[in-house]
Amino acid sequence: MPPTVIVRPLPAVATLKRRHRGLLYSLAAVVLIPLFITALYLGLVARDQYASTVGFTVRQEDGTSGATSLLGGLSQFVGTSGGSRDSDILYEFIQSQEIVSEISKRIDLVGLYSQNWPWDPVFALSPDATIEDLLDYWKRMVRISYDQSTGLMEVRVLAFSPEDAQKVASEVVRESQKMINDLNTTAREDTMRYALEDLDTSLTRLKGAREAMTQFRTRTQMVDPSSDLAGRMGVLNNLQQQLAQALIDRDLLLDQKGGPGDDPRLQQASRRIDVIRQRIVTERQSFTSATGEPSALPENYPSLISEYERLNVDQQFAEETYRAALAAVDVSRANAARQSRYLAAYVRPTLPETSEFPRSWDILGLMALFLTLAWAIAAMVFYSIRDRR
Repeated sequence: MPPTVIVRPLPAVATLKRRHRGLLYSLAAVVLIPLFITALYLGLVARDQYASTVGFTVRQEDGTSGATSLLGGLSQFVGTSGGSRDSDILYEFIQSQEIVSEISKRIDLVGLYSQNWPWDPVFALSPDATIEDLLDYWKRMVRISYDQSTGLMEVRVLAFSPEDAQKVASEVVRESQKMINDLNTTAREDTMRYALEDLDTSLTRLKGAREAMTQFRTRTQMVDPSSDLAGRMGVLNNLQQQLAQALIDRDLLLDQKGGPGDDPRLQQASRRIDVIRQRIVTERQSFTSATGEPSALPENYPSLISEYERLNVDQQFAEETYRAALAAVDVSRANAARQSRYLAAYVRPTLPETSEFPRSWDILGLMALFLTLAWAIAAMVFYSIRDRR
């Protein structure tokens, strides 16, 4: 008996199940259709954008003039801030509402960027945009690259025509230079004002010190107590020498007479000695006390010398301060005569020939990536929840 061969039936033709059709429909709705619409918009509606690039940095003059150098380097105390800090200010200024308002006075930015409205609502600006809307749009169209370590700044301006992009970039450079000039003017005015205020203060101090010295000399009738004391010490030394000589003369007379007697020369010598001794006592008292002759000073010499030295130190300090203030004023005037800060452009505003934006392939690629990820995650979550029921 021949063997029996069992033939299995052929598998049925594979067909899309409801689950598979749901995935395809969701893929088309979430990924493919948005990508197709975006591609049509970028290819047919969105207008080409041109980028004009300009690069500059803020430089500060390091050298000093000959007159300034002779003043002992005082310019470092009346100088301005460094170029790096100025670049930080300029970086914020280019993104501010002020520069947008100033450029709008010369260029109709709203009209320039709303040419394709309302056909291109994504990349064009509304004609009814407020200054706040214009500022937000400005930050989209003007992109800044700033290296704080070197102070180099590169600005890229986007517009719908090469000429408009270059024109706006030139206005950015113009307003930036104006900002630097304003910083220069403000710094010079502040420096000059502070220097003049210091000069007035030092002059008032010098006048007060000299007036106090004049009052002291008027009260004491002495130009310099130290010199007056030296003169009085000379008088005292002379009196002591005369006393010593008078004592010697009297001793010689006593030796000649053999003892005291009625010799008028001895009496005269004794009276001379007494007078000299009394004068020495009076001179010594005039140094340290208020007693003595009617012409004696109301203060003693130590207090007078101490007061004079204090007044002299105050006057010398006031004179040095006044000279330093005068030098600072000269330095400020020398710095005011030149521009210490200036904008150095290392890349002039370029005139583009090829549109670089919008970058359609980059936009479509990123959009496809994120939409696909979102669709895949949503599908996995949906079917995971459904399978658990």
